[in-house]
Amino acid sequence: MFEDKTLVCKECGNEFVFTAGEQEFYAEHGFQNEPQRCKSCRDARKASLNGGAPRAQRQFFTAVCARCGGEARVPFEPQSDRPVYCSSCFAEIRAGR
Repeated sequence: MFEDKTLVCKECGNEFVFTAGEQEFYAEHGFQNEPQRCKSCRDARKASLNGGAPRAQRQFFTAVCARCGGEARVPFEPQSDRPVYCSSCFAEIRAGR
């Protein structure tokens, strides 16, 4: 269905391949536009937008699930006045079960 395409980077002017797999990924996610920069220029742009610093690792906190009592790892610092749920309990609550 998809075939590799050779595109020209708008940043450096070099050619790069937009693979069939990448095209399929774009189509599955509803992306309308083809990439305009090669991988190295995209990486350099991301680094410059982040002040040149590497992307920070997300910090996780451990808490007790308010529903099942199991361990819950969450990307925010739990507060004593709000319940925290493990991922499976959270998914069930979100699904309305």
